[in-house]
Amino acid sequence: MTWQNWAGTASADPARRYWPRSTEEIADAVLAAGEAGLTVRALGSGHSFTPAAVTSGAALDLSGWTGIVAADLESGLVTVRSGTTIRELNAGLGTLGLAMPNLGDIDAQTISGAISTGTHGTGARLGGLATVVAGLDLVLADGSVISCSADKNPDLFGAAKVSLGALGVLSTVTLACVPAFTLLADERPMKLEEVLARFDEFAAGNDHFEFYWFPYGKNALVKRNNRIQGAGRNGAPGPMPGWRRFIEYEVMENAAFGALCRAGRGAPRLIKPLNRLAAATLSKRRYSAPSHEVFVTPRRVRFVESEYAVPRENVLSVLAELRAGVARLADPVMFPVEVRVAARDDVWLSTSYARESAYVAIHQYAGLPYAEYFRLFESIATAAGGRPHWGKMHTRDAGYLRQVYPRFADFLRVRDEMDPARRFANAYLEQVFGA
Repeated sequence: MTWQNWAGTASADPARRYWPRSTEEIADAVLAAGEAGLTVRALGSGHSFTPAAVTSGAALDLSGWTGIVAADLESGLVTVRSGTTIRELNAGLGTLGLAMPNLGDIDAQTISGAISTGTHGTGARLGGLATVVAGLDLVLADGSVISCSADKNPDLFGAAKVSLGALGVLSTVTLACVPAFTLLADERPMKLEEVLARFDEFAAGNDHFEFYWFPYGKNALVKRNNRIQGAGRNGAPGPMPGWRRFIEYEVMENAAFGALCRAGRGAPRLIKPLNRLAAATLSKRRYSAPSHEVFVTPRRVRFVESEYAVPRENVLSVLAELRAGVARLADPVMFPVEVRVAARDDVWLSTSYARESAYVAIHQYAGLPYAEYFRLFESIATAAGGRPHWGKMHTRDAGYLRQVYPRFADFLRVRDEMDPARRFANAYLEQVFGA
């Protein structure tokens, strides 16, 4: 049975497929694959745009290995099985009165896939999902299970939090969660020039800040989310009514925008005016809700994506070059550009390792030409010292990545120790880590 990722950019026909439902079954599958001389890759939800999960060997489908294993309400430490999706995790944490301190806007990924590829949200004082990891259990190539944390096997812990599955198969993940909280969401169109002029102000003045820029429009959609004590208090608005949420997100951002994208794909000459129309019809929204309901947005229109983390101080020049370059492209761009921020962290292969970062993500509607656009963006981002998102499309190899990750050699050393025979390798890992 052929496996394909969400975007349709990667597919695989594994020789064997396993559906483990315990750590022991994960270990048994790894050993059985090894005895057959097969490499092993774990399958998450397929939300990486790269071929990170592709294998012609043995594929481990972790969709049956889900749920919260243990929770300490006092410390906020929650241990979860690796195949648990973020949507399932949010629901489980909600029943415990807990939450993740930060999230991206998609909740379909498994927690193991999300942390292993460096998934992140936005917030100048907050890191990506891997920074919340307090402990990991990992199944190695010999079938043994090893635990790691900041105090136990710290080098393995530093490497394993973002590892693309190169060290072994994650079995459980322990997360440092926080008490459940409410976010006040403020989403509104704003002139792009004003957003750029006030970028540092917005980043510093909000718990979570991001914006979307339609390449041929004058407006950006600015999202500012901030913690409050509760909906309806001190003049804060309450939740968005269900009917309006349906119209805003399902009708406008998915059905209507999808229709515009299909029209542009059918008649590319219409893309620029349709893009300007999308920018001109952005609406203002202000509401409060539990944090995960604000962070997560339904994404039903298919696209391809590339994203780079650049030093915060370089983001405005990167965007200026991108704006100028997009105007010269032979094939116009239908989808918006997304810009987010993150704090520096100490996770070895995190895109924000040891530097304050801004993320620039470019997209194109599925089926439209994107190669020239992505090459342009990559040339701009790499000139600024950018680090590609491990789960989004890029062409960087180990030679480049070694230059931009100070702990790259340390990661390779740990990989040599944990998987010297490269049981968990595939072509993508050979690209980014070398043979």
